[in-house]
Amino acid sequence: MVIAGGGLAGAQTAARLRERGFAGRVTLVGAEPHPPYDRPPLSKDVLLGKGGPEPPALDVDFAALDVRLLLGTAATGLRVADRVLETDAGPLPYDHLVLATGAEAATLPGTAGLPGVHVLRTLDDARRLRPVLEARGSLVAVGAGWIGAEAATAARAAGCEVTVVEAAGGPLAGVLPAEVAEPMRAWYAGAGAVLRTGEAVTAVRAGEVELAGGAVLGADAVLVGVGSRPATGWLAGRGVELAADGSVRADARLRASAPGVYAAGDCASFPSARYGRRLLVHHWDNALSGPDTVAAGITGGITGAEDAPPYDPVPYFWSEQFGRYVQYAGYHAPGDALLWRGDPAAGEGWSVCWLGAGGALRAVLAVDRPRDLTQGRRLIKRGAALDAGRAADPAVPLKAAAR
Repeated sequence: MVIAGGGLAGAQTAARLRERGFAGRVTLVGAEPHPPYDRPPLSKDVLLGKGGPEPPALDVDFAALDVRLLLGTAATGLRVADRVLETDAGPLPYDHLVLATGAEAATLPGTAGLPGVHVLRTLDDARRLRPVLEARGSLVAVGAGWIGAEAATAARAAGCEVTVVEAAGGPLAGVLPAEVAEPMRAWYAGAGAVLRTGEAVTAVRAGEVELAGGAVLGADAVLVGVGSRPATGWLAGRGVELAADGSVRADARLRASAPGVYAAGDCASFPSARYGRRLLVHHWDNALSGPDTVAAGITGGITGAEDAPPYDPVPYFWSEQFGRYVQYAGYHAPGDALLWRGDPAAGEGWSVCWLGAGGALRAVLAVDRPRDLTQGRRLIKRGAALDAGRAADPAVPLKAAAR
């Protein structure tokens, strides 16, 4: 067994295989020199220099599981006919291969290697940016998505001057409808950060960002937070089918197109029967849960047991922004009806539900209302429909609004 990728998906695959009785050799290949670690703290505690030992290690005892770690070793290619993974440290033959190389930060043209220009995806990224926060330097974040908001939150907590620039008309554009994300605009001002929307960036140079209108913003550090993409460039033309978005095109049991090859986590997309489309989910919960399906499929194939059930989770993620706890479960489409629970202007927690045909709950966004999220996720999983009138009353538990 060879696992390409030293993040959460790769580590959990190794652990789940051993739990299911896989007794063969397991080798985990990780491009970073660090043992597998947890990524969510990078934009929070690690940036602020707190939260315990570094890196924030995963709760997996690789020595006890007899898993060989090849750290600082990058996957570079694949020979599917020979069942060989090529790495920069030499070839690794496999009987089964799991692709779990995750995602990489998207960048802006011409910014690679510029001094003072950062991305935030790895532990080393966080360590390079942290001295700016420690010195209370100024920060310009390009992109008001999840990473831009979380980094701005940490920088303001450290006492930094912060400006966030977004080309779209509001924060979290492309992720949430404008009317849902608009209340979040006030969070920036309330925390003392400047949010400039509708302003495209035309150039990034060391220590400054130029905007389409001609304004130039100077800063001690520039953070490029314009999204991420599957780390699969090394697989192009190597016999594993990739989707248009660059993800490994896995089936409903997370099997790739090549024999003996599986894929899990941020690098893999999968067909969702629940939502009737292929999903690519770049979040921690997907990397945690997918490996169980992979391990079940591999060990079932070895022992002759029943094949693994289809992988069709209710996607889930969370974010901490300017003192708010934001959670989202499910998947919403443009045709879904929007239903509000609570008033963001009231200064209290609020939620938004998306309802499909027949009132079926498709997704829920909860701001400081964790019970709505927990109940909503369960309702989505069982395909429940809501009584819209009752669900719109924030005093009614969401589960009590199910029909």
